[in-house]
Parts: sequence; structure tokens; C-alpha cells
Amino acid sequence: MKKTNLHKFSSNLGLKIIALVFSAILWLAVGFIDDPVKSEAFSNIPFTLKNEEIITNDGKKFKIMDDIDSVRVVVRAPRSILNNINRRDITAVVDLRQRDSNTGVVPIKAVVSGYEESLKITTETNPNNILIKVENEASKSFPISVMTENNPRDGYELGEMKVNPERVEISGSESTIEDIQKVVAKIDVIGISEDCEIKASLHIFDGNGNEMDQNGLQMNLGDKGVSVNVQILPSKKVKLEFEVSGNPAEGYYYTGLSSVPETIKVYGTKEALKGLDSIKIPAKVIDISGVDSKREYTIDISPYLPEGVALTDETANNVIVTVMVEKDGTRTFLLQVGSIRINNLAENLSATMEVSGDLEVYFTGKEELLEKLDIKNAASIDLRDYTEPGTYEVPVYIAVDSDVVLMNNPVVTVTLAQKAEENESTGTTE
Repeated sequence: MKKTNLHKFSSNLGLKIIALVFSAILWLAVGFIDDPVKSEAFSNIPFTLKNEEIITNDGKKFKIMDDIDSVRVVVRAPRSILNNINRRDITAVVDLRQRDSNTGVVPIKAVVSGYEESLKITTETNPNNILIKVENEASKSFPISVMTENNPRDGYELGEMKVNPERVEISGSESTIEDIQKVVAKIDVIGISEDCEIKASLHIFDGNGNEMDQNGLQMNLGDKGVSVNVQILPSKKVKLEFEVSGNPAEGYYYTGLSSVPETIKVYGTKEALKGLDSIKIPAKVIDISGVDSKREYTIDISPYLPEGVALTDETANNVIVTVMVEKDGTRTFLLQVGSIRINNLAENLSATMEVSGDLEVYFTGKEELLEKLDIKNAASIDLRDYTEPGTYEVPVYIAVDSDVVLMNNPVVTVTLAQKAEENESTGTTE
């Protein structure tokens, strides 16, 4: 009986072994097809330093020589696991215990939370290492300047700004401290309209104006950090008033002047701005002695600002003044485009006049009439014959006394556009 059973087991033994191996392979293949191993890349994973005391306990400092603060991590795992992994689960670590003392290279390792010891997951970082340079420690004191972003409320300007503290002691590796060029306290002043203290963030810049990584640096700021006391001052627009000195050439006379800009924006204390409506430039600044034609002067108005008053834009100190000197019997005017009236505009069109500066218009006539001539509200254009959208050169008509003659033919560029149609029932445009 035993021989019979043994015979049954041993018969076709090779085929049975092959069948068993095939079954195992098939089982593995089905498992692989059902839950295949896949890869997924996660970018911008920040890395953290570990065991820094290995270097710092010896009184040394270290500097990361590679200009990176994050890595790309590729995770390879079965699909069922990979589908549940996101960026927050991944940590990249630089363990300074693993630093090569000869080359300074330290590997970057990435782990997935919950799978630190799992053999089912593998990770790869790019780059896969960084270079650490060990140096002697250095310290230096730096003044702190202020950097602002955004603007105060309309009608107000930034006055004096005082940083607290005014200096900061920074410690780090020698080469890093040598690279520091500027330390800045950055504050946001958006919408403020009164004196206040603003918490600041500290930023460090090198000689090329690039912001430096503060990793590995220590500062003596304590828990309070840095703040800035900000003074807020009111602002206003004031007119510019000019006078001239001297006499033009014989046979010519002074007919007036214009300036660009005509007003400037200043700021200061309430006391300094009270009653200030104009800035007067003394006559000695513009001398027209012997002048026989229109002349331009560039005037720096900064010296004539009252005490306690400053320009809101410190680069806007230069003003262009055009002085008009005319021959007897002639006169030149600068006509502002915005003062030109528009007549006979079609109801279905809108009109826009292109402004590229004032128009110069020249008149001749009797002296007594020229002296009284005022064209401020005398200019107009007639759009009766312009009925289609488009851009046109339209002549300017100036109504003056018949004994005064306009010597040139001024034109203005006008763009006509179709108005949006209004819905009769709702009053809305389509």
C-alpha cells in the first residue's frame, strides 16, 4: 500500500514541480498587475539640517555652498501606497553627521511619513547631496535701514522713520559675514494715516543686491525683533508762481510765461502747510535781459520751499518754465487742449481729443487789442461733418476780435467711437 502511494506521488514529479513554479509566478504577476509599482516626482521639498552641533560645538560655523533651499524628490512605491502620498508627507534631511570631512559633501535623504522603515518605498532626491564649508565664526554689527512697500492713505506721506534697534549684531561663518552689505527692516505702510509703530521683517543683502539666506546666522534681537516708528505727514498740491527780471531786446516785450508742471505736491507738518497755497520763485531767477524770442528755463525749485516742507517726489524738483517774448504787433499763446469746446457731436458717438501738450497759436494786430486778448474760453471744434467712428485731424476755431488775425492753423487729433447701445426697457448697455 505504501509503495502504491509513493508511486503516485513520485510519478510525473517534474511536471508537478513545473506546475507549482508556474502557479507561483502567475500569483506574483497577478499581484503586480493589480498593484503595480509606480513613481511620482514632488518638487520644491525644503530640506532641514540635522545634528548641527557636530560642527558648532567645536566653535566653528558652516556655510551651505550650493545655492539651493529645496530639492526634487522621486518616490517609488506600489500604486495603492503612492496614491495616498502628498508633499506634506515628504521630508528631506541633511544630517551633518554624514558629512565627508575631506570633501565637505553631505547626502540629502528623503523619507515619507509613516513609511520610514518600509521596504516597499524608495526615494531619490535631486540634487542628492550638498556641499558644506566649515569656517571660523565671525561677528559684526550692522546699521539697519528701512524699506517700505505700498503707500500710506491718500493725502499723506511718510515722514521720519526710526528703527528700533538701530543696529544688529550678526554672527556666522567668516565668508558669510564678509558678504553682508546691507541689513534692512521691511515694513508695509499701506493705508496708514497717523504715526505708528510697525513690526518689521529683517532682510540681509550682499554686495550685488541679492537677498541672502539667513540659515546659519544668529542675531542679538531677542524676542522683540525689529520695529519701525513711522511718522505720517499730510500732503497737498500748491501752485508755482514765477516772476521775471530784466527787459527784452528793443522792439520786443514780455507777454507771460507757463510752467510744466503748474503745481507740485508737497508734504510737511500741519503747521508748515497751514496757509501754504503757492511756492513763489523770485524774479532774479529768470532774467530776460536782451531776449528776443520764446525761451525755456529749467528751474530747481528745491531752494525755495519753506522750512519744514518737502517734495513728495524728490526727483520732481526741476520745472520747465517757458517765457514768451513777442515782437511789437504779434503775440503767442499756449492753448490748453482741455479748454477746447466740442460742438455738433453726433448723439451716437463719443469724442476723445489726444493730448500731446499745449497748442501754440500766433496772433497779429493792434497792440491794445493784443494786450487784452484772452483765448482761454474762445477755442472750439465743429464735428458736424464727422459722422463715422475714426481718428481725424480737426481744425480749431478761435473766436477773437476782427482786428486780430490768427497767423497759424492749429489742429487737434480727435478719435470718434460708437457709443454702446442702451436697452430701452432696462436702461442698461448691451
